[in-house]
Amino acid sequence: MDKNLRFLIASLVFLAPATTLVVRGGTGYCFFVLLALALILAFTKRYRLDPRLLVRAFPLYAIGMLSFVVLLPAQQAIDGYYLPREFDGMSRFALSLPIFLLLAHVPIRYLKSLGWGCAIGAIGAGLWALDTSLHVSTTAAAAAARIGNDYTNPIPYGNTALLLGFLAVMSIRWDTAYRGLAIAVKVLGLVAGAYASYLSGTRGGWLAIPLFLVLCSLNFGWIRHRRHWLAAAAVAVVAMGALLATPNGRERMMATRSDFARLSHGAAADSSIGARLQLWKASIELFEEHPLLGVGKGKLKSSLQQLANAGEISPLVVNQRAHSEFFSTIAELGAAGVVCLGLLYAGPLAYFLRYRKSPNRDVSTAAYCGIAVSGSVIIFGLSIDVFTVVMSTSLIALFWAVLLAVIAQDARAPRDGRSAPPAA
Repeated sequence: MDKNLRFLIASLVFLAPATTLVVRGGTGYCFFVLLALALILAFTKRYRLDPRLLVRAFPLYAIGMLSFVVLLPAQQAIDGYYLPREFDGMSRFALSLPIFLLLAHVPIRYLKSLGWGCAIGAIGAGLWALDTSLHVSTTAAAAAARIGNDYTNPIPYGNTALLLGFLAVMSIRWDTAYRGLAIAVKVLGLVAGAYASYLSGTRGGWLAIPLFLVLCSLNFGWIRHRRHWLAAAAVAVVAMGALLATPNGRERMMATRSDFARLSHGAAADSSIGARLQLWKASIELFEEHPLLGVGKGKLKSSLQQLANAGEISPLVVNQRAHSEFFSTIAELGAAGVVCLGLLYAGPLAYFLRYRKSPNRDVSTAAYCGIAVSGSVIIFGLSIDVFTVVMSTSLIALFWAVLLAVIAQDARAPRDGRSAPPAA
């Protein structure tokens, strides 16, 4: 592959996470330029993409990425309606497959730019949060304000910043040249990402911190014996305790207690937790009425409004989403949607788990970073709809494509006639 082309691809891999929280549409631009390159090069003899890499070596990944783009048109055809905007976010997963095939041709050293992009993206998010906090008033209400940016609300903003920070630190294991600079910049990325997450007040996102800490320890080989697991668990507990002891942590804990107090007095819809519980209960009711295909993707709000009109839920909780990836899926897509969601989660994760103990440090680092991405998507999805934000969906799809491309090259998959590893 031409050196200039490799550099262009490495730049796009770097810019996708670096711009995601500071430039509106930055990740999307990088995603579609990579897709255009993949499709253009697919028609050239020299860089022809080989789908056999997916079929023979990564079938679960391919199935997971394609599951929703098969289900959504089928559901709309069966139910007799057409909402093309509902294809937008989930289409990113299917469109990432040509990008993966392209990246499998790129030497691993160019794909390592992803780690630097995560570091710069986290630092950018931290600087944005710092600037915002310096320009708000010092009143009690401002102190409790949650930080986002002008195109992302605080929850995905804080969750993404936290993920970028930890991926930056985990990717230090990739760096052999300029290691001192890499450690300084990427640790700063972790601090900045954690700071942005802290100011965003994303309680649900903080649940992923213990997972990130354990994965960091495993990635760097700090956990080798049972006592190391105990030490890692103690560090995770101390870290969470320190977080909750800070002013913002105490404020979010007080908000949680206040929510439960309102619940005990019957004000179910007058709190964040109460509203979520009502939405989840309503989602289960809608699933029981439409168990196979749900009420239809994009029809949750109108269905919730019908329940509110019937007095079954409060009008205050009528929403386009159920504030949980799982409950939104069972309500809108039924059992078929749950199967597709499981395939989407498990498809990439299966290969990350398999290669986490690879003797190749580049591959094992990519595997642990992939587990961090997949695990955080699942944890974040407990309290928010992760895939509703197209920016987040594009970034996750790119993360999976890049990290699996690193693994694919070491696995000696059949893109060039070499033998493939056994299917997952």
